[in-house]
Amino acid sequence: MVVTDPIADYLTRIRNAQMAGHKVVEIPSSNMKKAITQILYDNGYILKYKFDDEAGIQGVISIALKYDALTKRPVIRELGRISRSGLRHYAGAQELPKIINGLGIAIISTSKGLLTDKMARKMNIGGELICYVY
Repeated sequence: MVVTDPIADYLTRIRNAQMAGHKVVEIPSSNMKKAITQILYDNGYILKYKFDDEAGIQGVISIALKYDALTKRPVIRELGRISRSGLRHYAGAQELPKIINGLGIAIISTSKGLLTDKMARKMNIGGELICYVY
């Protein structure tokens, strides 16, 4: 199966695993997916992750999903793609979106690598809006 938008596939696999109540989801690896996974972990949206570069052709990322202890609902309420292969979205440092008034994060591809909207605003650089999480 050929995936035309690997980042959208990555986000969809996480969404589907959460809806099904899975504890771990495995996703084919790439450098951008590894960077997104690291950002999700740093911001407390996932429990932990593991990169296995030996598995398969390109390697696999195993992500342990995080659920609320009381309600058993996923920590990630919504996960969506902003920029896609058919329509790219770019924003300067001043136009970076605030996801739910700063409660969520937007992941931006900048010249300094993948950053959250807060870090990109602090460094005063813009870039391509990849996705949002809250």
